[in-house]
Amino acid sequence: MAKTRYVSDPGLTRRMFGTMAGLFAVYVVLMVALVALGFGAIFVLILAGGLLWGQWYFSDSMALRSMGAREVTPEQAPQLHGMVDRLCALADMPKPRVAIAETDVPNAFATGRSPKRAVVCVTTGLLRRVDRDELEGVLSHELSHVAHRDVTVMTVASFSAILAGLLIRTAMWGSLMRDRRDNNTALVFLAVVVVSALVYVISYVLTAALSRYRELSADRSGALLTGNPDGLARALQKISGDMAQIPTRDLREMDAVSSMAFFPALGKGGGVDLARFFASHPPLDKRLENLAKVAAELGQ
Repeated sequence: MAKTRYVSDPGLTRRMFGTMAGLFAVYVVLMVALVALGFGAIFVLILAGGLLWGQWYFSDSMALRSMGAREVTPEQAPQLHGMVDRLCALADMPKPRVAIAETDVPNAFATGRSPKRAVVCVTTGLLRRVDRDELEGVLSHELSHVAHRDVTVMTVASFSAILAGLLIRTAMWGSLMRDRRDNNTALVFLAVVVVSALVYVISYVLTAALSRYRELSADRSGALLTGNPDGLARALQKISGDMAQIPTRDLREMDAVSSMAFFPALGKGGGVDLARFFASHPPLDKRLENLAKVAAELGQ
């Protein structure tokens, strides 16, 4: 983690290493299966690694471009910059770039391959709806992601899923290019698709679990930094309520950055059914419960 006064979270560290170990085991099984099938594993591995590197290296520019966001100077957004300055001073961390996206969807996100390349983006919809304490809570949450290098962690964690997706496509292409007289083509194709699909599902579930804990950790770290968990809790409740009033067409503007957004634009971030295993964010009640525990620790 970068130099910062954000509190360390042993639970986050354990969950991170546990998930990475699980993803590594899945990856090894996949590679062994590919070798046994005589598949071009090295080529696919290099291709997946290249795509992963590009996703990580250009994460800030891709996210801003997908949202149509623009970086703003202290002169253009003095209050927003002033709040980020204060939080970065409290956290003893480098100040990220600041951006604003013109959309009525109340949300925010942070991205960037390192603290020095990070950018924190808020929407105009968020700025119109929250008060100063609530905005500070949202920003402290996002800056926690920067301090913990969550973009890098989640990019690495998603490697197996990206690799599996590429393998399915490569298997389909290979089946078309092989000699049609080869009776084993269909069996090889089916085996690769089945193994890759299983790897994709397992990788996705593990990565989503890490993402949910990452959000809870950012809530906790941000609330402890500001000493005001109530502000963050109010922001969550306000955004959750207002999100239901936003047309689905507009909510889809956040699709490209949904996994890194402060609050999931589509859905409530989990539930009681199978879908919760695939959610990138924990349910609202769990986040509020988490902040209530922080408030109790602070004697509030």
